[in-house]
Amino acid sequence: MAAAKKYPMPVTNPETKPFWDAAALGKFMIKRCTACGEPHYFPRSICPFCFSDQTVWEQASGEASIYTFSLMRKSSTGPYAIAYVTLKEGPSLQTNIVDCDIEKLKIGQKVKVVFKPTDGAPLPFFTPV
Repeated sequence: MAAAKKYPMPVTNPETKPFWDAAALGKFMIKRCTACGEPHYFPRSICPFCFSDQTVWEQASGEASIYTFSLMRKSSTGPYAIAYVTLKEGPSLQTNIVDCDIEKLKIGQKVKVVFKPTDGAPLPFFTPV
């Protein structure tokens, strides 16, 4: 039986603590600027669109679609897929696509967030719906 994949523990800081606390509860959080209304990811206190510090946390649906991806076939840990996905709420993020046949991935394919355990907070990845 193959050993379960070991994921590295995320590095946290006070600014991202609410994100990792929510991840431990299975919730995927993004930030929204209350000044301009734009959602953004990765978690940070300053809006990347208008540079306001008026940002709030909101729970994302966890639904996304693959914008682009690349298959890494030669790796010491085995083949994997790295992708940019666009969340239903608007922001795009880089992630790995997991728990699937990577040869069947397609641009535009619907995916959803899944959390993988670490020695700290779980890490968010995406898997086909």
